[in-house]
Amino acid sequence: MSEKLFGTDGVRGVANIYPLTIDFCMHLALILSRNICTRQHRVAIARDTRISGQMLFSALAAGFTSQGVDVVELGVVPTPFCTTLTPHLNVDMSIMITASHNPYRDNGLKLIDANGDKFSDTATAELEKAIADETDKTVYNTDKIGVISTCGNVLQHYLDIAAQIAPNAEALKNMRIALDSANGSFSGILTKVFKALGADVVSLAETPNGVNINADCGSQHTEKLAQTVREQNCCMGIAVDGDGDRIIICDEQGNRLDGDQIIAYLGTYLHRHHLLKGNTVVATVYSNLGLGKYIKSLGINYQTSAVGERYVIDKMRETGSNLGGEESGHMVLSDYSKTGDALIAAVVVALGIKQDGRRVSEIFPVFKPFPSVSHNLRFDSKEIINTVMSASEVQNLIDEIRQRLSGHGTILVRKSGTEPVIRLKIEDEDAAVAQNEAAQLLDCIHRIAGV
Repeated sequence: MSEKLFGTDGVRGVANIYPLTIDFCMHLALILSRNICTRQHRVAIARDTRISGQMLFSALAAGFTSQGVDVVELGVVPTPFCTTLTPHLNVDMSIMITASHNPYRDNGLKLIDANGDKFSDTATAELEKAIADETDKTVYNTDKIGVISTCGNVLQHYLDIAAQIAPNAEALKNMRIALDSANGSFSGILTKVFKALGADVVSLAETPNGVNINADCGSQHTEKLAQTVREQNCCMGIAVDGDGDRIIICDEQGNRLDGDQIIAYLGTYLHRHHLLKGNTVVATVYSNLGLGKYIKSLGINYQTSAVGERYVIDKMRETGSNLGGEESGHMVLSDYSKTGDALIAAVVVALGIKQDGRRVSEIFPVFKPFPSVSHNLRFDSKEIINTVMSASEVQNLIDEIRQRLSGHGTILVRKSGTEPVIRLKIEDEDAAVAQNEAAQLLDCIHRIAGV
């Protein structure tokens, strides 16, 4: 097995195609039973709303229970609920079945340890070795068969957190807000929490049917949200993704505001209210250079991590910060959640805007971004991507561009950890420079890829 299974956020692929098959899930459950579930002999499993979730859950549950490991079925819940609840379930680990913001045909397995943290690179590397070992070490015992139970009240969990954050039950009164639940895990929850805080809610995409998750809705597709905000005279719009760990907002004019702008706003808000721990905000190397310049101008320490939410969380712990995020919309407010939680971030942002009194378009953009050119280059296979990324011509050009941009710009080229995509981003104080450098690199990549 030459291809790496685990990316930055677990195993990801198309349902019913390896590795997202029932055979693989059962095999993985057998390995996890032997290697991880050895203390409590108990695992929690959650999923989002995509149609393949029940199938993959059944395969995992069969594998675990056949080894005497009890399964706690959390049902359809957001990823941040799963990570936050895990330390309180007396389990050895949890699995979140989700492909996050991807289309319904995709699915994935996010592995979460007993503390509610996503598996480390070291842990997943050990699993890769165990999966690659074709020696069958499975032992079935008629006296060791696990049971399946259910647990978790996700709505009450978020109502309780909202009550902690908000000053009163009418904190969002007179705010007309459009909410897009992406037909995902926050369907029926996001709306109820905001209504419980007094908001006048216009709901979108909260009728999941297994195949409409993230379909022309949610944080990746905000066009309908923007249109609704304008037509319904909303003060703002909020969109989450299918598993509830990403948030994107738009102002009353329908202008989309990305994760970097939300990080800047939350950093400003927490700093102003003396709630920012460690006087530090964490983002990733993919965030716009303008974000770091702005945060530093406030006298706040600005730290960056590698791309990936778990790397952001590692840097937050290292620096003592309680705020970190990614341009893609992951927002980690660690006072309330173990990982990025779109609903919690949405409540904090909405409360801040209500307290401010200005229109959202008068608050955002919080900072002026550096001119940026971004491309997500999708290829037919990971083999093509590996060929491109290992080509000396590509790597030499990247190094040359990095040297030319030194001191006034930046370049980032990386393989996606979740899909067959190369992500390219070039920023510079001069937009023309960024465009020219990106054009050169695109030509080189396409030539090597043969497209």
